[in-house]
Amino acid sequence: MDGDYFKKTVAAIVFAALLLLSFFLLRPILLPIITGVILAFIFNPVYNRVLRFVHSKNLSASLICLLLIVIIVLPLWFLTPIVIRQAFQIFQASQQIDFVTLLKNIFPSLFASEQFSAEIGSILYSFVTKVTNSFVNILSQLIINFPTLLLQFLVAFFTLFFVLRDKDSIVDYIKSISPFSKDIEKKLFESSKGITSSVIYGQVITGIIQGIIVGIGFFVFKVPNALFLTLIASLAGIFPIIGTTIVWLPVSIYFFIVGATLPAIGVLIFGIISSSVDNILRPAFVSLKTDVHPLLILIGMVGGLFLFGILGFILGPLILAYILIILEIYRNKKPKWIFVHPEKK
Repeated sequence: MDGDYFKKTVAAIVFAALLLLSFFLLRPILLPIITGVILAFIFNPVYNRVLRFVHSKNLSASLICLLLIVIIVLPLWFLTPIVIRQAFQIFQASQQIDFVTLLKNIFPSLFASEQFSAEIGSILYSFVTKVTNSFVNILSQLIINFPTLLLQFLVAFFTLFFVLRDKDSIVDYIKSISPFSKDIEKKLFESSKGITSSVIYGQVITGIIQGIIVGIGFFVFKVPNALFLTLIASLAGIFPIIGTTIVWLPVSIYFFIVGATLPAIGVLIFGIISSSVDNILRPAFVSLKTDVHPLLILIGMVGGLFLFGILGFILGPLILAYILIILEIYRNKKPKWIFVHPEKK
């Protein structure tokens, strides 16, 4: 008995040590791996359609990876220098803005006091400088860390390829080591799939569509540095509460101040359309299969941002939702679910 206990203890220690070492081994590339899995989830319907025609898993997964290279990597390769140049132009322009005069022109009665106007102007100048500095630093780090980013891209694409090709085997393996009963396991997978679809499409796809709509307005009315502003608008559209308004509204106000009425109204119209699209598409996507409480999404996004960075806007809500799914399944009560609702039929 003592010998068996000793062997089990040693085996448990060895397994825990290997698990810990595996974590430290994968930690530098954990986010690229997760990115590959998320991309595989998003493009899985496309992969299934391609597979029906080519009848080869390897070729189908390769075509999806090639498609992503064409629509993501190549534009990044050609557009990154333009974005960097426009970012520096915006940074230089922000250093020359006279915020005191700007505030007096917009709110003459509120900023009649010179001292008050100077203090608020100084605060705005510091804020804008820090924001623009942050973007410039991010772009500079992208250039400096290009070799590392290239390796991370490779990891993400290899993960995408193998997850698409072997997804059935991966799911079967996860089910084989799952500690849950078959009934709970089935409910967990069904609910998880619905929530993942809702959160990913509701956050990412909707935000990108919003940014593109605003970007079209920027290009149509020849807004300076339109490409960079479109990128910022797309990122802002993904973020909860903030949205693309934080980008297009200041641009529209600026054109009104300088007397360019037509571009100001045009950008305003495209901005309103973008916000309307958000009100239509986001609830439709998020409620497509599974309802997730807005508070859960907001808390998950904020916490995920601090823990995982930008990718945390997807991972945060998913992690909290998965935990609550397990709790609700084990609770197995008749009253309605509080934070996560089951799939709609």
